[in-house]
Amino acid sequence: MILKKLSESKIQRLSKDEGNNFILKHHYSGDVMPRLTKERIGIIIDGELLAVLTLGWGTRPLHTIRKLFPNCETQDYFEIGKMCLHDKLPRNSETIFLSKVVKWLKENYPEKKYLFTWADGIVGKVGYVYQAFSMYYGEYIWTDVYVTKEGHKIHPRTAQGLIKEKFGESTKSNLGKRPTYDHRILLELSRVKGKQFRYIIPLNNYAKKNLRKSTVVWGKNYPKEKDLQWKILKPKEKKYNIIDEMPFIIKKKNININEQMRLF
Repeated sequence: MILKKLSESKIQRLSKDEGNNFILKHHYSGDVMPRLTKERIGIIIDGELLAVLTLGWGTRPLHTIRKLFPNCETQDYFEIGKMCLHDKLPRNSETIFLSKVVKWLKENYPEKKYLFTWADGIVGKVGYVYQAFSMYYGEYIWTDVYVTKEGHKIHPRTAQGLIKEKFGESTKSNLGKRPTYDHRILLELSRVKGKQFRYIIPLNNYAKKNLRKSTVVWGKNYPKEKDLQWKILKPKEKKYNIIDEMPFIIKKKNININEQMRLF
């Protein structure tokens, strides 16, 4: 019944508070919100918000698109910042939701050429949801986070805040930068690198043809769990070690984050 209601539902614009509160409550990384968010949209069924997606850009929007498509501008694309579905929705609801998002984008932003997103391999995601939706895969990059001695993952921005808290305003020159070797020792932080997998969907015929002009190869040769990998740099060490397991704890919320299809 709820799947039928989902299929018949329409995307709705949400207020900042509506979207952010849902993500904060249900998303495993909801405590770190995208800075450049243009739209918060979602699905409401029987008066209850059950799915939310944010559209905007990462911290360097022009750099992101130009690195992939030198002939594109920031206004040519949206990036999915957060996508979160309530556990009340059955499996595979993500595909229905994404199809509605794409339709809504074409109606409300006809000038957009691409919908772009990342699957965060650093927390064990390879993008099964995007693969099920038949998005194009475009290789991966390495990204990093920091891990406390208790095994908790923290964002680089949070690490910068710890530096400020620990060392005070006199270390302003270090803010906005990665923790130094000395900082990692004093804060007992490990640096962990993992893969981020690129996905994209062209929103019109021109954009689809333009994939051939990209600096990366886009296709359907999708990554799998065996392609996940991590590198860890522990405090007092200066060389990364390759490991095959995620070296930190994922904070569970009200959704089952152990299901790969629920990880965005």
